[in-house]
Amino acid sequence: MDLLMIILPVFLIFLIGYVGQKWIGFDIKSISTAALYLMSPFLAFRTFYMNDLTMDYFYIIVTSLILTVILLATVWSTAIFMKASRSQLSAMILGGVFMNSGNYGAPVVLFAFGAAGFDYAVIMMVFQSLLMNTIGIFFASLGGEEKATLKQSLQRVIRMPLIHAAIIGVGLQLLSISIPETLLGGISLVADASIPTVMLVLGMQLAVIVRKKVAYRFVVSVGVIRMFASPIIAAIILFFLPVNDLLKSVIILQAAMPAAANTTMFALQFGTEPDLVSFTTFATTIVSLATIPCVLFFLGV
Repeated sequence: MDLLMIILPVFLIFLIGYVGQKWIGFDIKSISTAALYLMSPFLAFRTFYMNDLTMDYFYIIVTSLILTVILLATVWSTAIFMKASRSQLSAMILGGVFMNSGNYGAPVVLFAFGAAGFDYAVIMMVFQSLLMNTIGIFFASLGGEEKATLKQSLQRVIRMPLIHAAIIGVGLQLLSISIPETLLGGISLVADASIPTVMLVLGMQLAVIVRKKVAYRFVVSVGVIRMFASPIIAAIILFFLPVNDLLKSVIILQAAMPAAANTTMFALQFGTEPDLVSFTTFATTIVSLATIPCVLFFLGV
């Protein structure tokens, strides 16, 4: 019951966004854009500015890269075995490779492991955002109706304020430039507002997902890879790396998160089986209500 109480506050905020969207009907894109471009950069800046650069950064990047490559190979092999079309392959990759480390993973880590674990979660969120906005966009465009060039994908990454904020935070830390407490207080206000906002956005996004005719066999196979194979693979990778127990737990928990909500936006933008991707996001999010407590139990929480 205690494990369930860790994720119930998260789902409560999702529910508020869900009900609000059903009842009032917000402009989700505007709120999502504000959270992504105005709020999250402050969270990334504060995290990278206030946390000393250590080998933990390196281990997060290495683990994320290896996990992404292995998941990509696993989903690709599964798609070939299931005789998926190119569009279905891309949709499976979007749902199976990229986890919801931001508006789901980060708050769960905060409730489970506190502020120290949350800082690790934000670092991983920033790097996962980079992977999603490069590899994710590439495969979304590869299987979509609209083809984006590599240059266009790179330009999108370069424009991401989250990345710029993280770089500035690291730069100020390395140069030992101090920020006045009053200014840092203002930054913290915006940073603290980012996570609740993106959680509400996920609830709103779930409210507008329409279940049309989808190939359930693809949803099931992607769900198994995302919810079960991903944390197991992460645990195996971390077994060979000299990481502390807290960081190990955070990475495994993040790897167990459902499909990233942003993949639905990519699928809609490029016409890459959006119904399949959105329903995979919805299904894995619901399933996570049972699987995340199991992962927390495994981690000894």
